[in-house]
Amino acid sequence: MSTTMIFVGLILSTILATASNSWLLAWLCLELNTLSILPFISKTKHPRAIEAATKYFLTQATASCLLLLAGTSNAWLTGTWDMTQMSNKLTSTTMLIALTMKMGTVPTHFWLPEVLQGSTLLTALLISTWQKIAPMSLLFIMSNNIQPTFTLTLGLLSTAFGGWGGMNQTQLRKMMAYSSIANMGWTVITLTHEPKASMINIFTYITLTTPTFLLMALTSTKTLQNMTTMWSTSPLATTTMALLLLSTAGLPPLTGFLPKLIIMNELVTQNLTPLATMTMMTSLLSLSFYLRTTYLTTLLNPPSSATSATKWRQKMTKNKTMILLPTATASTFMMPALIP
Repeated sequence: MSTTMIFVGLILSTILATASNSWLLAWLCLELNTLSILPFISKTKHPRAIEAATKYFLTQATASCLLLLAGTSNAWLTGTWDMTQMSNKLTSTTMLIALTMKMGTVPTHFWLPEVLQGSTLLTALLISTWQKIAPMSLLFIMSNNIQPTFTLTLGLLSTAFGGWGGMNQTQLRKMMAYSSIANMGWTVITLTHEPKASMINIFTYITLTTPTFLLMALTSTKTLQNMTTMWSTSPLATTTMALLLLSTAGLPPLTGFLPKLIIMNELVTQNLTPLATMTMMTSLLSLSFYLRTTYLTTLLNPPSSATSATKWRQKMTKNKTMILLPTATASTFMMPALIP
């Protein structure tokens, strides 16, 4: 019963934050959202889980303080808490830093890999997807008042650091955390020029990440070594995981390629071709660890020379696999339906 109430509070706080038009109400809803997710992070009672919950709370509390500071300063300057009245550069920049800290972009991204590693796979799924909806919606509302140079810099740095940090990871949750940082960079980089493209990218990322984490949870896969024996549980799940990883990497004609194509087109349209080129080059860093994981997933099936011990896993039933069917299909073959 208590878990259901906390989960309902998590959903309602996000919905209210996205529907609010006042910075004070948005701050209150984000605080409720933070308090709702903390029990899920610390549920396992493991020291790593308690550490992750503490780091998450401190980071989100700092971001909330910055958000309240920016909202209060803007209300003092303009006489209103309205989100669309963010004409002052200092308050809009402070608000941008607060919201990007909540999402986990450079330079305030260090908490995300540690928090995901200390959480369960399903809790990591919530942090990587659902918890980004409210801050991103608020950024979309104030996108007209954000300084373009700042968002372009944050976006480029996030794609670079996300790809670079994920290359040396053997833990899948940390790898997905750096993948999230890189995708948030793609989202932020075009926020001021084409906010709709940013929203397409974030929701495509959520569509891709959800079945990936669910497959990891169903097959008890947490490391790259576990990936090498994933075929022993379900060959279909292995193939689906490979397609999901390639789609997240942005390879055509899979779904993940479309938002990157739209963002590149918008940057070139805005005469930012050098920036678009650098962003595409940094995406190759992310592609390297996606391809490495795909190789371990699909190309180490027997007969091969791999000597990894097979991990004990529960048998995947049809009911569990059927849950993944709609999201996995949308994540890999939806590109023609999204082409404008």
